[in-house]
Amino acid sequence: MPNAKTDSHAQPPTHELSTAQRRAVHELLRVSPVADDLAHRFREAGFSLALVGGSVRDALLGRLGNDLDFTTDARPQDALKIVRPWADAVWEVGIAFGTVGCRKTAAAGKGAEAGDEAAEALDYQIEITTYRSEVYDRTSRKPEVSYGDSIEEDLVRRDFSVNAMAVALPEKEFIDPHNGLEDLALRVLRTPGAPQDSFTDDPLRMMRAARFAAQLDFAVDGPVLEAMREMAERIDIVSAERVRDELNKLLLSPHPRKGLEILVDTGLAEQVVPEIPALRLERDEHHRHKDVYEHSLTVLEQAMDLEEDGPDLTLRLAALLHDIGKPRTRRFEKDGRVSFHHHEVVGAKMTRKRMAALKYSNELVKDVSRLVELHLRFHGYGLGEWTDSAVRRYVRDAGPLLDRLHKLTRSDCTTRNKRKANALSRAYDGLEDRIARLQEQEELEAIRPELNGNDIMQILGLAPGPEIGRAYRYLLDQRLEHGPMGREATEATLREWWAGQQG
Repeated sequence: MPNAKTDSHAQPPTHELSTAQRRAVHELLRVSPVADDLAHRFREAGFSLALVGGSVRDALLGRLGNDLDFTTDARPQDALKIVRPWADAVWEVGIAFGTVGCRKTAAAGKGAEAGDEAAEALDYQIEITTYRSEVYDRTSRKPEVSYGDSIEEDLVRRDFSVNAMAVALPEKEFIDPHNGLEDLALRVLRTPGAPQDSFTDDPLRMMRAARFAAQLDFAVDGPVLEAMREMAERIDIVSAERVRDELNKLLLSPHPRKGLEILVDTGLAEQVVPEIPALRLERDEHHRHKDVYEHSLTVLEQAMDLEEDGPDLTLRLAALLHDIGKPRTRRFEKDGRVSFHHHEVVGAKMTRKRMAALKYSNELVKDVSRLVELHLRFHGYGLGEWTDSAVRRYVRDAGPLLDRLHKLTRSDCTTRNKRKANALSRAYDGLEDRIARLQEQEELEAIRPELNGNDIMQILGLAPGPEIGRAYRYLLDQRLEHGPMGREATEATLREWWAGQQG
């Protein structure tokens, strides 16, 4: 790509830059049919168009997907007029912020290597944003949008230099006024201007720094970290939904520990999820309890190792939050031990409260808090105390979360004592074997009494009411305790229970 603009930063090895450029050429050739076609349409209408931001960064990293970001001097209504006849679908959700979205199905272009061509058409998700700036005032949660007149003006207001690169289309001129290519090769996050100015424009960028570090495995520049520490409280003006979405992206990244450590070290976590830095408990003088903060991060990483179908937000949240009840329940016993009695119950309540404050869905709040509540249930199994009834209840209480509970429980072992770790692993292997055997015999996931509500009403001669629910729960308890009973025995048990209720 010609006309790369560079400056006086410490130069990374030349071969790294040329490799990045070769990757970018390969990626840009792949999306050329759709990108060039769109660019020609903007040019014919008297406007310019450039691939920008994360799309250019990802092209240089060799990971450009089908989500393409463009910037233009065309105002949103002009952009709409251009894309409507061309795109397969258009949406205006972000038009108030200068963004027009659309979808276009097109064949992929040739890659950098001869004969490298996609066999089928691809769906491209496209966002076209007018040159703009977003600035928060001290009381508003919504950005004030003003439009700019040049791509250089637009790029200087971007969050980080690695996201402040553009490729002007269709000529494919590389525009890099803030040395983003060098920073990309050095794997460092810097802001195009002063970080304080960038974070004043949009405080969420502080969380984005942690998120990009986690996604890309980059370091955050020292002055940027210092600005984050100085301005951490400023995140409070950002809506809970935007904060939550950034936290999710961080947690679902390949290196969430790195991002979480940045949030904690800069004080941002204290504003967003204060339960996490609170885990950094002082160790007692005899070092008889673990560093709960480090333990929780390790559990998160170990849970990730057990994921089978890609990143699992429910499991990762549960792993991160499973011990947040410990600071509130910590007690120093007379014998010198440290206890955290019922921290799983307290932690489940705290999880529900924090996730609700971050506007998570009711279903996700329910699932994550349930896993936190159940994460200690397994302990004691290795002592041989569990009956078939206890195994049934374990499965019943976990319900559809059973597989995640298996993963969370196994991940919760971070001891360096190999003998203890192996014993816990063998014990859980044994529990899973017992669950599998009972599932074959009894279909544990579908455990229910042999009698339903209508049966109970008919047998006892009752109309609908609370007594039917109590009777059903009693029969379910008997089913869990004794396994399959058969209809005749279940009816006899029901009549006996009801007679006792009348006495």
